[in-house]
Amino acid sequence: MKNVTLTINGKKISVPEHTTVFSAAEKAGISIPALCRHEDLEPKGACGMCIVKIEGQPGYKRSCVTAVEEGMEVLTSTAEIRDIRRGILELVLAAHPADCLQCIKHGKCELQTLAERFEIRDLRYDRYTRGLPVDRSSFGIVRDMNKCIGCGRCVQVCNEVQTVASIFFHGRGSNTIVSPAYGTTMGDSVCVNCGQCVVYCPVGALYEKEAIEEVWKAIDDPDMIVVAQIAPAVRVAIGEEFGLEPGELSIGKLYSALKALGIDVVFDTNFSADLTIVEEATEFLERLKESGPFPLITSCSPGWIKFGETFYPELLENVSSCKSPQQMLGALIKTHYAESRGLDRNNIVSLSIMPCTAKKFEAGRPEMRSSGARDVDYVLTTREIARMIRQVGIDFRNLPDGTPDPLLSRYSGAATIFGASGGVMEAALRTAYELATGKTLEKVDFVDVRGMTGVKEAEIDVDGTPLKVAVTNGLANARKILDRVAEDKRRGRSSYHFIEIMACAGGCVGGGGQPIPNTLARRARRIEGLYREDRSLPLRKSHENPEIKALYAEFLGSPGSEKAHALLHTKYSPREQYQFSE
Repeated sequence: MKNVTLTINGKKISVPEHTTVFSAAEKAGISIPALCRHEDLEPKGACGMCIVKIEGQPGYKRSCVTAVEEGMEVLTSTAEIRDIRRGILELVLAAHPADCLQCIKHGKCELQTLAERFEIRDLRYDRYTRGLPVDRSSFGIVRDMNKCIGCGRCVQVCNEVQTVASIFFHGRGSNTIVSPAYGTTMGDSVCVNCGQCVVYCPVGALYEKEAIEEVWKAIDDPDMIVVAQIAPAVRVAIGEEFGLEPGELSIGKLYSALKALGIDVVFDTNFSADLTIVEEATEFLERLKESGPFPLITSCSPGWIKFGETFYPELLENVSSCKSPQQMLGALIKTHYAESRGLDRNNIVSLSIMPCTAKKFEAGRPEMRSSGARDVDYVLTTREIARMIRQVGIDFRNLPDGTPDPLLSRYSGAATIFGASGGVMEAALRTAYELATGKTLEKVDFVDVRGMTGVKEAEIDVDGTPLKVAVTNGLANARKILDRVAEDKRRGRSSYHFIEIMACAGGCVGGGGQPIPNTLARRARRIEGLYREDRSLPLRKSHENPEIKALYAEFLGSPGSEKAHALLHTKYSPREQYQFSE
């Protein structure tokens, strides 16, 4: 690709052809304001904030969708441009609630940041309030169209990146809103609760459904024992909320913070990630023995599970019966832990700290009550637990590293990499190889399934038996694989033995509950942090975890046992694409 030379605000720069003026300005150290643009999404030029003047061309151009040309001379900030941008902002603010102090995005709102940048203190326009009802019907996501600025980023990520097509623009002019089809609510729509719309929303129009107050009540109740678990991907992201770098391992500080909040017992979901691998590897080996059905598809991502139930119900027999690590540990907390400590399960509040808004949906599923009640009572996202830590004034950065409680906490490196795309596959292969062959796997790094590429394929030699595997992240990429699997099924064949699907780009590190900004670059650094911890741990295979061995010996019996199936496995059912409430 050849380079193009242009001048921006009198500064000559050279950039590859097809670069946008917006990106060229960034390279020159010039920040052009925008509300609709996001570095991970294809620019649409919707908001008009990024206009520039190009010498010799009439009017103004939207820099995010205008490609550079040889010899182009660009001005990014004239008096006229500043006045137009200010007018756009004032029009947006005139139709936006002035409740910044109560807004969940306060301090992290892109509209608020731009209003401050342009020092907007007064508006030239009358305020307009919509008075629309707030949609709280979803387990994981709240939709408040009073705050929508029409940037379209949520629609773009839902339709183009995730291909769920749950939300669209409806109406015209000032009556335009973003909502599911047919006037349904988020709870009745095909929304899979992945939360990517929340991640990409620049304001407070879409946000996670909080459970903070309910958790505080449980902590403050002297009759209740609050037992928390922490997902793999949280450990390399929570620090961002307190000024640490993406990918910095902060799990020890988080153990200490949870105890400081008053949580009684802290376990680590990495333990049940190891447990999931042992159960899933056993299930996979049984399918190998019975010659199918193939492929076996992982079931750890609740966003993908709802997606599969809705759009690919014919493939549900291929989905692993293993519950996710969250739900496995939730069931064990209210059974094994309660019994071993002589506790009444009704006095236990099971709390999970997750990177994912879809985990809130998963915890409420009727299938997830194998302990006799909800196995997980409350789910807090990484952002929510950070808010709780800030509420009580804990100095997170300077906390000493704590340790989790024994019984359900020890983990291997295989469990840690669950938070990265390809991690579940790699962890399963480490265990499946040794269980299948009885031999020691010397090289535990399956690098072919790692990385943020949308679809990764590999052929793994298991003692002379070739296994074809695939790994995908992001639901648009999942469609590519699932369409092929569905076609194979119609033709009576199979292209793969084992498939890992994660609903979010990069895997759980990019979940809808992770710190914002939640960009692809930050997700990559979080993944690096997980693999660093994997390499540093003395155990790197799930089945070598001594607490897992003890669990089977003392409680479950053996992998795939009747008790294991009762507590740790489930099945899923087809869903209608729209379920209208009466």
